[in-house]
Amino acid sequence: MTASRRPRAFARLCAPLALLIAFFACLPVVAYETKPFEDHDPKLDVDFTPTPMDAVRRMLDMAGVGPDDYVVDLGSGDGRILLTAATEYGVERALGVEIDPWLVDYAADKATAAGVAQRVRFVHADLFETDFFDADVLTMYLLPELNLRLRPLILSQMKPGTRIVSHSFDMGEWTPDAKDHVHLRDVYLWIVPARVGGRWRLEREGLAPVDLEFEQRFQRVTARASANGQALDTGAVELDGAEISFRVDGRRYHGHVDTDTIRPLEGADWSARRLRR
Repeated sequence: MTASRRPRAFARLCAPLALLIAFFACLPVVAYETKPFEDHDPKLDVDFTPTPMDAVRRMLDMAGVGPDDYVVDLGSGDGRILLTAATEYGVERALGVEIDPWLVDYAADKATAAGVAQRVRFVHADLFETDFFDADVLTMYLLPELNLRLRPLILSQMKPGTRIVSHSFDMGEWTPDAKDHVHLRDVYLWIVPARVGGRWRLEREGLAPVDLEFEQRFQRVTARASANGQALDTGAVELDGAEISFRVDGRRYHGHVDTDTIRPLEGADWSARRLRR
């Protein structure tokens, strides 16, 4: 009797495992081979080096990628970052920019095989001649000098709050908002900051207006304030994308930056407008 019960008990234990295996077997799987690239000679100045899959997923996790994000990958190679974003993170719209036409075709074939060709598009183009500035998330694995060339375009053209993720290489003096290591590889995250540098006028209900001077270096901001010619105490300024928090004369203000105005996120008894940049 004991012997006859054991097979049934074992079967009961294995049944959930079998269902789990069957579930994952139904998910789209994209395999990435190295063999197709061995004989491919693109005759370009930059060789294709794929991002390891654990680094791909860490990049997408750090950026908090979700279905509503428009994701652009610069130097998209075999397409693995965007295909992973579509098949595992539910991204509905993505664009890969690649200078090697052979890799563009290869990635497009992978997208078709994975059933996401309607959501993920790959184009043969020079990234410096491509309009990617409406992306919510920008991923890249480029050479350091290309990162530095992109930096001023990202800061001036992309909307505040855009998440930038880079594999292996940083952006020079622009300190990342987060950094991680994946199997000896660095992954960097930046949040595009609103451009707040310049002189502002803070209007407060029932109080004298305040002249504010913000000095900005990337996402780092310092403030000076005065009212009626008298200096006021200020504290640390926090800038996270388009959201800013600053302190003047003992009160902290939380607002959303919209070009040359700051509207309050809490309360409605103040406003700020930029007088000059």
